[in-house]
Amino acid sequence: MMNVNGEERTEIDKEELEQPRDTQEEIRRIPPWTKQITVRGIIASIAIGIIYSVIVMKLNLTTGLVPNLNVSAALLAFVFIGTWTKLLQKAGFTSTPFTRQENTIIQTCAVACYSIAVGGGFGSYLLGLNKRTYEQAGIDTEGNTPGSHKEPGIGWMTGFLFVSSFVGLLALVPLRKIMIIDYKLTYPSGTATAVLINGFHTPHGDKMAKKQVHGFIKFFSYSFLWAFFQWFYSGGGQCGFVQFPTFGMKAWRQTFYFDFSMTYVGAGMICSHLVNLSLLFGAILSWGIMWPLISHQKGHWFPATLSQSSMKSLNGYKVFISISLILGDGLYNFVKILFFTAISIISSLNKRKDSNTDSNKNKNQALDDLQRNEVFLRDGIPIWLACVGYVVFSVVSIVVIPLMFPELKWYYVVVAYILAPSLGFCNAYGAGLTDMNMAYNYGKAALFVLAALSGKDSGVVAGLVGCGLIKSIVSISSDLMHDFKTGHLTMTSPRSMLVSQAIGTAIGCVVAPLSFFLFYKAFDVGNPEGEYKAPYAVIYRNMAILGVEGFSALPHHCLQLCFGFFGFAIAANLVRDVCPSRIGKWIPLPMAMAVPFLVGAYFAIDMCMGSLVVFVWHKMNSKKASLMLPAVASGLICGDGMWILPSSVLALAKVNPPICMNFLAT
Repeated sequence: MMNVNGEERTEIDKEELEQPRDTQEEIRRIPPWTKQITVRGIIASIAIGIIYSVIVMKLNLTTGLVPNLNVSAALLAFVFIGTWTKLLQKAGFTSTPFTRQENTIIQTCAVACYSIAVGGGFGSYLLGLNKRTYEQAGIDTEGNTPGSHKEPGIGWMTGFLFVSSFVGLLALVPLRKIMIIDYKLTYPSGTATAVLINGFHTPHGDKMAKKQVHGFIKFFSYSFLWAFFQWFYSGGGQCGFVQFPTFGMKAWRQTFYFDFSMTYVGAGMICSHLVNLSLLFGAILSWGIMWPLISHQKGHWFPATLSQSSMKSLNGYKVFISISLILGDGLYNFVKILFFTAISIISSLNKRKDSNTDSNKNKNQALDDLQRNEVFLRDGIPIWLACVGYVVFSVVSIVVIPLMFPELKWYYVVVAYILAPSLGFCNAYGAGLTDMNMAYNYGKAALFVLAALSGKDSGVVAGLVGCGLIKSIVSISSDLMHDFKTGHLTMTSPRSMLVSQAIGTAIGCVVAPLSFFLFYKAFDVGNPEGEYKAPYAVIYRNMAILGVEGFSALPHHCLQLCFGFFGFAIAANLVRDVCPSRIGKWIPLPMAMAVPFLVGAYFAIDMCMGSLVVFVWHKMNSKKASLMLPAVASGLICGDGMWILPSSVLALAKVNPPICMNFLAT
């Protein structure tokens, strides 16, 4: 897979991703914003959005860890339209040239679509409302009020997504010039996507794109066929390659095995080595050391008669220690981002005052930047439209959401929408500096506040729903700024970007609940012993219970352990930021460590295999690895993800695999 001959290597070395220098000529060729959105582009966006919605829904319901797939979506957009235009040419038809602006629009629309599946709460706060999660949290648990559950339904979930998602689209539109042009925020993910798209639409980039497309299709096929092959051997509860005891039966019982999941191998190729090694470290610390030791305390720390799923038994330690790591990491980064945001804003304001006296300011600015700014400002979005739209969507939410969830009072929703633009600005500014979207931390803060204010009877439901509201607004407004940055660098109209984001969001509000119910009806979602554990549903519900009841919800000696891990999370982040990079790069990420505490070690091993592939490939041929890794990883993820559709249909039709490959201790 990774060997190349000298001729190919020389060819790759000669190819570079660079934008055309004749920018003025390109500006004249840019189509008007209404023609940047095309019918074929919308069709491609829907197809990519559906594929990725299914993939990220699987990731949400298995581990809750979803890598950034924006670059992969841009590549798929190029694959779809490139294939379409070639087919038309062979059939003797002419087609409109595929521009970087159309490529950007498709990527934006597709990402907006599957982002609803990522952040819509299907594996966390919305699923935390269902009866199964309510029972897992403990029917007799203080604060887990009887009747405080709501079963998933396509109707109410779709309605909730529509009323909560569109507000975030308009919250920061009036500030787009300040964020992108005045403050010159980098938005690394948006910039990386723009570099890729610009590279595709150059003579050198077209050759490189062909190689990436070929690699994507090849590994997509391998991954799909491998998933199909594995299905034949999974005819039982613990059967198939996904239960292969790679390191022996004793390690398998503690979830240490390689489960041959191409989705997580591909995700490991996209995620950094630090993330993957942090996952493995968390798995070894929890399933290799802590859980076996705490299990031996059965009868001392907790009654031996309790079921393993009870929050007062071992499961309680897993959940609450995970929460302490997540909260410690989130709090540290939240404070850090706010601090740097404030410092950067003050610095920017001072620079602007100083620059007002400089009459030669524009002369010192790169010509390309001035021309991009001209395109970015040419198709303005009226401020009155954004403000009126925000007010209208807010009023609809204030009326509809309390009708859906009477536990969340209307005045809490009013306060949320008054504070939302400020919170969205802080998050979007921080994301522009660091590429870290802290929306979940804003949501968790809202969860604790609303759970505490709403009281014992309504606190859990109010906290979970309020968390979803704040998180949606803050996250979507930040995502829009990432897209505006991509549009600025690819000279795409902000109007077409906003419209494509709105179209993608509307499609996502329909596709995401359908994707969720594909899994919910076909598989055993929420089973702590099954594949689709949905760990964050239990975590979020217990956060809400913690907000209602305080520390009385914790099992014995769990509070001391939680304090220890909370302190560890803050200390680890502090050491990484303060120490030299040669030391800091080895400090694990507490947020990543927390995931295997509840899920298990198997997926961490898969992702480390992805890191191993990346490491070896870079050692053998770094240039080709840099070019092909996004395509290969995307192919592995998409191929394995596509098999979910036929396997779900087979499961719904009660067609079971013919063979059970099982392993027993001798």
